[in-house]
Amino acid sequence: MVMVRIRRAAVAALALALASCRGPVASPPTVSPTTPAPTATTAPSSGPPLASPTRPAPSSTSKLPTTPAPPVPRSLLGKDVERIPTVQRVVSLTFDAGANADAVDSILATLAQQHITATFFLTGDFVADFPDAAGRIAAAGHRIGNHSVNHPHFTSLSDADIRAQLSGAAATIHDTTGANPAPLFRFPYGDRDARTIGVVNAAGYVPVRWTVDSLGWQGTMNGSRGAAFVTQRVVAAATPGEIVLMHVGSNPDDHSTLDAQALPGIIAALRAQGYGFVTLDALLVAA
Repeated sequence: MVMVRIRRAAVAALALALASCRGPVASPPTVSPTTPAPTATTAPSSGPPLASPTRPAPSSTSKLPTTPAPPVPRSLLGKDVERIPTVQRVVSLTFDAGANADAVDSILATLAQQHITATFFLTGDFVADFPDAAGRIAAAGHRIGNHSVNHPHFTSLSDADIRAQLSGAAATIHDTTGANPAPLFRFPYGDRDARTIGVVNAAGYVPVRWTVDSLGWQGTMNGSRGAAFVTQRVVAAATPGEIVLMHVGSNPDDHSTLDAQALPGIIAALRAQGYGFVTLDALLVAA
């Protein structure tokens, strides 16, 4: 019994000595935006929630893009950009991809027929679930942007979780398509605030919002909407530097793909008004 007590005392003393040697644990750094940014807002950009926020990270076999991305222009820091700053009559067609790939082939066919290069914001989950569709988008020469791993609300995430969303999606996109999505990023649901914009900027990305949301992702609303509604909404918002938000997926309830159906009419109507089409790389040049 005496020997047991001596051994316990020795173990306790050793544990106390080790604890005293560890020192304080450093807190993770925080990043503040360089300029004022919008307060937190939530606007739909990809339909219903796709997954609960988790902390994703690239797998041990994933590699982040090594091809240098264009730098973030200082004039775009602290902003969630809503239009390309230009007086030229140009429009940027952008497509978010998350839930499904039902309209990818139709959209790619229309863009090819009309000789237009667009910008596609892909989530990591979309690329993992629909690698062939993601590959076709990249192979067609379209610009690819980062849309997070699993489409969470960014204002509910920590700085570290935001960085993991960005790096995880970039690794998956690069592994599958060979493309580097930087520096283009779109917040899921349009949900952002000054803090989240600052973290995204610090990671080397420009958040890009939209001038008009086509609302095609909402579907036919029990038969009250069709492709004409989407076309009218986009064309009515036409302005130099307009950024149009559309989606590659179908509505989960009625399975409609109004954006794909409206796309030929949108292109024809905008061209009739003298507009041409550019990718969001034009934003980096104009800034």
